[in-house]
Amino acid sequence: MPCLQSRGALVALATESGRTTETRLQRTERPPWASKAPSAREARLVDCHVAGQGKVGLPAAREKAHKEKPNQPAPRPPRQGPTNEAQMAAAAALARLEQKQSRAWGPTSQDTIRNQVRKELQAEATVSGSPEAPGTNVVSEPREEGSAHLAVPGVYFTCPLTGATLRKDQRDACIKEAILLHFSTDPVAASIMKIYTFNKDQDRVKLGVDTIAKYLDNIHLHPEEEKYRKIKLQNKVFQERINCLEGTHEFFEAIGFQKVLLPAQDQEDPEEFYVLSETTLAQPQSLERHKEQLLAAEPVRAKLDRQRRVFQPSPLASQFELPGDFFNLTAEEIKREQRLRSEAVERLSVLRTKAMREKEEQRGLRKYNYTLLRVRLPDGCLLQGTFYARERLGAVYGFVREALQSDWLPFELLASGGQKLSEDENLALNECGLVPSALLTFSWDMAVLEDIKAAGAEPDSILKPELLSAIEKLL
Repeated sequence: MPCLQSRGALVALATESGRTTETRLQRTERPPWASKAPSAREARLVDCHVAGQGKVGLPAAREKAHKEKPNQPAPRPPRQGPTNEAQMAAAAALARLEQKQSRAWGPTSQDTIRNQVRKELQAEATVSGSPEAPGTNVVSEPREEGSAHLAVPGVYFTCPLTGATLRKDQRDACIKEAILLHFSTDPVAASIMKIYTFNKDQDRVKLGVDTIAKYLDNIHLHPEEEKYRKIKLQNKVFQERINCLEGTHEFFEAIGFQKVLLPAQDQEDPEEFYVLSETTLAQPQSLERHKEQLLAAEPVRAKLDRQRRVFQPSPLASQFELPGDFFNLTAEEIKREQRLRSEAVERLSVLRTKAMREKEEQRGLRKYNYTLLRVRLPDGCLLQGTFYARERLGAVYGFVREALQSDWLPFELLASGGQKLSEDENLALNECGLVPSALLTFSWDMAVLEDIKAAGAEPDSILKPELLSAIEKLL
């Protein structure tokens, strides 16, 4: 009981002390600048001040003060959303931040890289189709062949073996047929052409040709050793490098090898070999000649027909109506475009200088495979020809020079706007912006022309007479 009474007295004393402290706090005058409730730091300072005066019971007073506070907080005014101006400013700031980060770090995922490539390709298409590009002209939508106003009826090729003029979709079949017909006249040359032309993988062709040349070198260097005159057809090297190529068997037979069944070691059944005939062995120089012919050969490709035409002076010189051949892609051309775009994706993932990027962007203008060029001569006549889009600028100068009466005089070619074409004749036409069509202006070299006039002479007519005799009217 005494303990309980003592505890009760202490509780009563603490409660009374807390009330006294609360009364003092309420009576304390606050300065004018302290109109709002004291902060947590101010409350602690007051507690410490009171405790320093020997007072007790502050925890109880604070607990009572908390209990006397209302349960529901004072209602706050509703928060207003950002204004339209603030939202627009925030969106602009976010866009600038994202643009800055993309320039600093570049693409970070395959999707981002692909999107970037797509944007670059669209930009290239816009630039290549712009009439403001140097040398280019407005091109109408491709029309069906047979239209009376086409600038050229289509894209044609010339077979180098027969001289026949071929359509774009006929060239491969006609060339293969011509090679097969050539076996009756020159089987060695025909077999070499078949090896290079019928097989599309040129790396594999080179490996097979080098292996055949090695066989022939061994025979030439060791004519007395019989083992070099025999080639086992089931040999692993022969199967992997030679047997897989079209035309190789015809070549071996054409230069004097014969298929023979010979007994094989540790086998009951005979195996097939190529064995060099005695007649050919007696003429080793022929094998050396055939080897050099094999190593120096190239695929037989149809030559692009320039379709050279000459037109009378016309205000329609800068208008081009192109057929679909200038725009359509074959299966091989589509595969090449896909490969080039894949390489573009890989290039975006590595660091490149500005000059490298600009060079690759110019080389990336591969939308067209062909281009139609017209050259306006000083007398107003027009010289027209078809070129590959990636053909060199030197081919255009050669084409014009072949048509000139005075082909020894130096001349210049100017793009639209009077801009002189680059003196680097190794530049591709698409790099010069001359696709899918362009009108150029012919100009004699001024220094040479002044010397001719000073001598009292005048340059002859521009074009050769045979070209002027076939001049046409541009429709």
